[in-house]
Amino acid sequence: MTRSEFDDIRAHIDAEANHPGDLLRVARSLLNDLEDARMREATLRAYYLRLLTAARATVAAEAAGYPEPLTFLTDELAKRGQLPTSEDEVNRILADAHTAAMLLAYLEENPHGTTPMNTGGARARRCAGTSRSIPR
Repeated sequence: MTRSEFDDIRAHIDAEANHPGDLLRVARSLLNDLEDARMREATLRAYYLRLLTAARATVAAEAAGYPEPLTFLTDELAKRGQLPTSEDEVNRILADAHTAAMLLAYLEENPHGTTPMNTGGARARRCAGTSRSIPR
């Protein structure tokens, strides 16, 4: 659920505090969204665990002198359709990895998120809208 959707719900609750039926529908909707988010998180955790396990097995296989230590990681990536299929894709993946490493290094040096574009001042725009309506 987006920030503006939460803002819309807050505005609806403030405007319609006299209608318990509406509030009950909003509560049910929020519970459904929360359950969906919980399921997505559980799925992502499972994928992460499988990938981490494959990465650790790859490093262990290399340390043990296995002839093809990348097998574990290659198999896991293949299951997810994440193996590069062309030289262009290989180059893009390597460029993305390099950029991500630089970004992470910068964020570790600047943990409070102050960047030249974000000096910590007031936000120019606030995400608040009334684009979504709550059914009655």
